Amino acid sequence: MTAEHAPGPGPAADPETERILARYAAELPEPVPLIALWVHGSIAEGTDYRPGRSDLDLIAVLERPCAPAEEERLAGLHRRLAGDEPLAARLHCSFMSATELADPGHDHLTWAFNELFRRPVSPVTRAELHRFGRVLYGRPVGGLLPGMTDRQLREYVHGQLRDELLPRCADEELFRQDTWVDYAMLALPRAAVTLADGRLITKAEAFGVLAELGAPAEVVADVRRRRYGAPGDGEDPGPGPEGDAPWLTRRARLTTDFLRSRAETLIAAYHPG
Repeated sequence: MTAEHAPGPGPAADPETERILARYAAELPEPVPLIALWVHGSIAEGTDYRPGRSDLDLIAVLERPCAPAEEERLAGLHRRLAGDEPLAARLHCSFMSATELADPGHDHLTWAFNELFRRPVSPVTRAELHRFGRVLYGRPVGGLLPGMTDRQLREYVHGQLRDELLPRCADEELFRQDTWVDYAMLALPRAAVTLADGRLITKAEAFGVLAELGAPAEVVADVRRRRYGAPGDGEDPGPGPEGDAPWLTRRARLTTDFLRSRAETLIAAYHPG
């Protein structure tokens, strides 16, 4: 790659992560007609990136949609990389055709969770790319991807609260799962801040907002333990109390009660400016 295509380590600055990103940027142009490769999420923002726990969130812009044979080669690249590099199992990438960038609702080929499928590149992702996205290869974000207005971002977040998070609060069984507790307990405070002033905050910052919103302390501690481990230990926190059935039941009730109450308040209070 030329220097233009490899601007160097970004704020994550974890050597193993940087090596995986560099390898992906070097190998991706073989199976697909690549124009640009960008990083978003915590790895681009930098301050809240946790190697081995945070996902590696990428967006690739292609000259055109992938042909079936190219999709097969793309899947092969991801599986080979994950086999060689444990952290690469967390590498998620959506592939946007240069002719299909404008519509935030358009489904794009995506590699995540060890498979190819299609999903939109959300307004939040698009806003992240414009605000602190990192270029790994090719052209900068501003030269290709249409920007998002604050109103578009707020309306998307409001719709996610109304149509996605709030309806799921009726299913306490869902919130016996760590994944849903962690996702929803951090998504809600981040949405609250975006609705209030258009900012995008990190997951680390979301913990402070949870306290301001009156979130149940034991649930917040549970989520924090899984994300950061015991203070200073640097190890994966392990299963902890989630194997305890009474705790799972109590946690689900505490979580859904809190989320439902705060989501309803945020939804009712939002008025497009």
